[in-house]
Amino acid sequence: MLYFVATPIGNLKDITLRALEVLKSVDEIACEDTRHSLGLLNAYDIKKPLFAYHKFNERESGEKIIEKLKAGKNVAVITDAGMPVVSDPGNILAQMLVENGLDFTVVPGACAFVSALVLGGLDSSRFCFLGFMPTKNSERKEFLEKYKNLDMTLIFYSAPHDVKKDIESIYSVFGERRAVAVKEITKLHERAERFNLSCGLPSEPKGEYVILVEGGKQENQNLNLTEKEHIEYYLSQGLDKKEALKRVAKERGVSKSSLYKYTI
Repeated sequence: MLYFVATPIGNLKDITLRALEVLKSVDEIACEDTRHSLGLLNAYDIKKPLFAYHKFNERESGEKIIEKLKAGKNVAVITDAGMPVVSDPGNILAQMLVENGLDFTVVPGACAFVSALVLGGLDSSRFCFLGFMPTKNSERKEFLEKYKNLDMTLIFYSAPHDVKKDIESIYSVFGERRAVAVKEITKLHERAERFNLSCGLPSEPKGEYVILVEGGKQENQNLNLTEKEHIEYYLSQGLDKKEALKRVAKERGVSKSSLYKYTI
């Protein structure tokens, strides 16, 4: 069995009891950075053979992991912080495991964008996680255009050296919106900075960021119709006159009485 194991994103105490149990029970642990992971493993007296599994050797190391699994070994995969696969190494491996018919599971835990969504205070009823933006300007503009009209909170990951450029890129495509930059999640200096996109980040960038941006407003194509066409549209959908007037009045922001003349 292979286990994708979530690790703390800041506070070491956020490791789960099940994660510790799994890490102590497996034969080997694949780490994004073995030196970084040693700090966590040593803190909980976990002594296991470690090997590197990162974005620069995902397929090569993935083949080795598959060989270990076929040989009957249990392997855990961890990244430097948070949930493997989610904007971290692991996605290619998961696909390879499916292709080879091998079992794998997840040991859930801390995830930066979920915590940031709570801290951000924007609408959390619906959201879209977009991860890191493309590096090239032409690619990031095309990328952002696809999501600018989504009427839900948009969530991005951003490195400290990219955060100002990322915010400027978002503003250039989305226009003015409310935003929140969250950093140092679960740590002593945890902070959520609220700002308008046009103003940019309020402070000097430091640390990894999760950027949350207010969703767009879907354009109602019915507003391009005349009042009479608008009413006729809903009548053609099977609504009675009373309900059609009510729907049109709400969408156009007018009283039902002002629309009644179009039904005579």
